[in-house]
Amino acid sequence: MSAYHRPRTLADALAIRAATGALPLAGGTDIHAIRTARAGWGDPWRPEILDLSAVPDLDGIAETAEGWRIGARTTWTTIAESPLPPLFDGLRAAAREVGGRQVQNRGTIAGNLVTASPAGDGIPNLLVLDAEVELASAGATRRLPIARFLTGYRSTALLPGEIVTALHIPRCDGARSRFEKLGARRYLVISIAMAAGVIRLEGDHVADVRIAVGACSPVARRLPALEAALTGLHPSELPHVPQPAHLAPLTPIGDVRASAAYRSEAALVLLRDLLAGFAR
Repeated sequence: MSAYHRPRTLADALAIRAATGALPLAGGTDIHAIRTARAGWGDPWRPEILDLSAVPDLDGIAETAEGWRIGARTTWTTIAESPLPPLFDGLRAAAREVGGRQVQNRGTIAGNLVTASPAGDGIPNLLVLDAEVELASAGATRRLPIARFLTGYRSTALLPGEIVTALHIPRCDGARSRFEKLGARRYLVISIAMAAGVIRLEGDHVADVRIAVGACSPVARRLPALEAALTGLHPSELPHVPQPAHLAPLTPIGDVRASAAYRSEAALVLLRDLLAGFAR
């Protein structure tokens, strides 16, 4: 039987994490699934568990001087139902498509990020929001941009002894975002491909644009060449811009859900749909 810790302060949680390396547990929607899968293959994976459910100040969304702070334990249901500005429309749309209602009620934004799955629905949205992840240890707190935090397939820059405590989203006045996802069915499905975007207009032309694609590489990727091609255009022109060459940063694979070629074609269609939504 592995040890199960349930501290009531962040200081105690960090001390336990540093001393034991216990695996942080928030909603549990990833840990329990992984543990069950490993057991099915005869792997008695039983790490010590660090239950964060009693630690205060790790959930909720607060507006700050620089933007917004989303606590690590904030659930997808909270994100979907919060009265956030249009900048968060894409993240809120993703929140409504993460598993079913039960998963949305339990699953957390930081859990989705730390799992670092290529198909994590929140990750492309955090990339285009220019989010930073807040990491705490017993001796320090630091922040990393999402692109630097995600180091590869199910791999992150989280150091031994660290816990994700929050996500920080900078203010971008007048911007709005969107999210598109393709799966084998409408709900309760892992993404075949997905696209997220943020645009900000000055007058009737695009002044700032950020585009990311997920489930088509070991980690979700921004598309800088496409972003450059979209800048300065009228919104009505945007859907016609994406071309196969803009997908160069992506490295899709073939698996049980889709072939690599299908993923590439799907990503292109999703990008055009995403941008068409901004034109409306």
